[in-house]
Amino acid sequence: MRAFPGARIVLAATHVGEPTRDGRIVEVRGEDGGPPYVVEWSDGHTGLLFPGPGSVLHVSEKHEDGGRADAGTAEAGMTQPVAGDGSPAPASQPAATGPGQPGHVREWTVRISIYESGDDTHAQAVLLGDSPQHLQAAGDSHRSPDDPVVPEIGDEVAAGRALRHLAERLLVTADDDIAAVTGEDAHVRRS
Repeated sequence: MRAFPGARIVLAATHVGEPTRDGRIVEVRGEDGGPPYVVEWSDGHTGLLFPGPGSVLHVSEKHEDGGRADAGTAEAGMTQPVAGDGSPAPASQPAATGPGQPGHVREWTVRISIYESGDDTHAQAVLLGDSPQHLQAAGDSHRSPDDPVVPEIGDEVAAGRALRHLAERLLVTADDDIAAVTGEDAHVRRS
């Protein structure tokens, strides 16, 4: 993983139900943009970070001077996803809204944490976007005592329910945003 001073970094929660952590890299102490990093967290604390595999959800690729971090990576200011092993994931291409006009490009990540206890499974889905507040939703499943023990099925049901609830929360947020902009009640069609 490579990062640069001024880049925004988002870390995964360490436990189900905990929020993600985000901050700004103020110093890179490793060679060629590698860790460790001195990070100023959004809660005001500053600390040294040695990110482990899968702990970093994304790192922006923008230098402090606004220039591109690396030829062939995402456009400056866009998010560069990080794979589970810490290496950069493939970057998305910018969209165009018309001839010669850059498009509105965003990349959001959904993180699902699943916790199983006996016959019950709980899933927490968090939408990580570029807004300051992340949306999250939960889903649960319960295995009937008559059913065989297949943990993957409980995971699928709980995660599916969490994603369905997250989608509804996102649409409600869109309703609220439209109403705030237009001054009128809004209801986005759900299909």
